[in-house]
Amino acid sequence: MITDLFSVPAGRRADIERLLAELASGQTVALSTHINSDGDGCGSEAALAGLLAQRGITAYIVNPTPWPAMFRYLLEEGGIDDRSAKGPKALAAADRLIVLDISDVKRLGVLADAVRALPKPPLVIDHHLPGDEPPGTLHVTDTTACATGELVFDVSQVMGADLTPAIATAIYTAMLTDTGGFRFANTSPRCHAVAAALLQVGVDPEAMYRRIYASVPRGRLSLIRDALATLEVDAEHGIAWVDIEAGLLERYAVSAEDLDGVAEYPRSIEGTQLALLFRDLGHGKVKVSFRSVGSVDSNALARRFGGGGHARASGALIAGSLAEVRAKVLDEARVFVGRRV
Repeated sequence: MITDLFSVPAGRRADIERLLAELASGQTVALSTHINSDGDGCGSEAALAGLLAQRGITAYIVNPTPWPAMFRYLLEEGGIDDRSAKGPKALAAADRLIVLDISDVKRLGVLADAVRALPKPPLVIDHHLPGDEPPGTLHVTDTTACATGELVFDVSQVMGADLTPAIATAIYTAMLTDTGGFRFANTSPRCHAVAAALLQVGVDPEAMYRRIYASVPRGRLSLIRDALATLEVDAEHGIAWVDIEAGLLERYAVSAEDLDGVAEYPRSIEGTQLALLFRDLGHGKVKVSFRSVGSVDSNALARRFGGGGHARASGALIAGSLAEVRAKVLDEARVFVGRRV
């Protein structure tokens, strides 16, 4: 039975109405997302900035890490002001902060303490499971949304806003990237329905595919080659992993965004339940990306190391050398997947 896929679910609508009631024409609003922002974070920010402008609200970006080059078109096409370089000072200059695609304030990195000190708690739009320290008290959250971008689409519907090509492109970017090109388990019937509405506005799916997935720097291919050279598989436990050594990104003149999708290679191996990407950041810190298949909840495993995310895709930042962190995570992972050696 086909239902009305465009209707905003009642719970989301009520939360959105409460969020919008906190905002008034003439205000200045800062928008922020997590460290090393991805397509969902950037797309959601860009789309919301455009929507708020239609209500007479000036919105600008204040992110804890630089805006990714591959999503620069969102700033340019939306005419959006990025003040991230000013850090906490830019936050203090706004009447209100809205954080997107974040369930834990620690994901705001260098901005976290400044956000905690704000006179008014930030407003939140997010689709992740709750973190240990939610960044605000008034949330528009729903883990059934395929991306935070889907919730921003719902904001546009509740507002009765004009879905301009720039806003539609930003929301499509968010949804396309967080569903892995509409391939992951979070791709829902409503996700496709919203995507169809965005295509009607003028989004070109082939152009978006080429822009995001088929236009990469040569160094990215060298990065993937070196990562795959480290591939290891524990067939007994259904675990596969790759390493990114310290300095590899600098060697090939690429950025953290060029790591997107690398963990999909070990996850694609037949029989794999859990794929891991270990990135040595240097200075005794390792970033671990968890990607799972079937019933394995990568979020539950990541949370054991102070991280989190989604059931199928999560991450954690762990202290130690690459060898130490790899050994510790693999030991825990072997027990976690339920097939002990």
